[in-house]
Amino acid sequence: MTGDAMPPTRSFGLLLALLSALTFSTSGPFARALLDAGWTAPAAVATRIGVAAVVLAVPAALLLRGRWGVIRRDLTGVVLFGVLGVAAAQVGFFNAIRYLPVGVALLLEYLGVVLVVFWMWAVHGQRPRALTAAGAITAIVGLVLVLDLRGGAGGLSLVGVAWGLFAGVGLASYFVLGARESGSDDDVPALALATAGMAIGAVVLVLLGVTGLLPMHATFGQVSLGGRELSWLVPVVGLSLVAAVVAYVAGILAARALGARLSSFVGLTEVLFAVLVAWLVLDELPAPVQIAGGVLIVAGVALVRLDERKPALVSA
Repeated sequence: MTGDAMPPTRSFGLLLALLSALTFSTSGPFARALLDAGWTAPAAVATRIGVAAVVLAVPAALLLRGRWGVIRRDLTGVVLFGVLGVAAAQVGFFNAIRYLPVGVALLLEYLGVVLVVFWMWAVHGQRPRALTAAGAITAIVGLVLVLDLRGGAGGLSLVGVAWGLFAGVGLASYFVLGARESGSDDDVPALALATAGMAIGAVVLVLLGVTGLLPMHATFGQVSLGGRELSWLVPVVGLSLVAAVVAYVAGILAARALGARLSSFVGLTEVLFAVLVAWLVLDELPAPVQIAGGVLIVAGVALVRLDERKPALVSA
């Protein structure tokens, strides 16, 4: 399946999108353990995607054996995916939270889902219909409730807002570029795209760190995770294998099965999963308003899914 010889069905694509959102959501507790131990955010992100790229390098190389031309033919798309879909999204978000509350930064980043809708309309002529518009509004309202922005959004920093919107562009790029597929043997396999994208993203972040544009610092002692003292390797492995390897490969496969628009809306469930993971791992109990927001996100995704099914029902 990672070779994309048999693309997943749309129903299985939904499961892959949910798996991607769930695994992406685990990055919060793992990253917090490293940040609390003295790591800078860019160092944690570069390590996360760099280790993941190394883990996937051998299977990706085996998959591309005799097919390296597909990378050369789509080199621009692969580089853009790594720079925008991986590095820019991460750098934008972690810079945004230097100036803004985390909830506000997340909301700005996930406005990238709206950018996906406009991109598909402007470039591919996929004008959003009533159900998609209703689903978008419902999901965004749910996102605001899940993030529970009360008491932390006053006096927004324009610099922080700019970084948050930049992260939104990166997130939109992740879905749009990850969904690109012609259905021919010339497509870059999902596993290879994930590997190359993370490798390029890691190199970009390291270069930014070396030049002093991003702070790079890491410690190598004990960290606190879920109330337990563990080796620093535990969150690094979690970030790399769960929140990167599984998350990116599943996300790209889902985007190719569902398309950029629907997969981006399903990706909103990452915020809901993040709240649940924080509850289970960090004992941060979700508030009733967050639970209500989660219901609205699911309802919004369901509306977009119904809209995606309408052409098939009409043609039948």
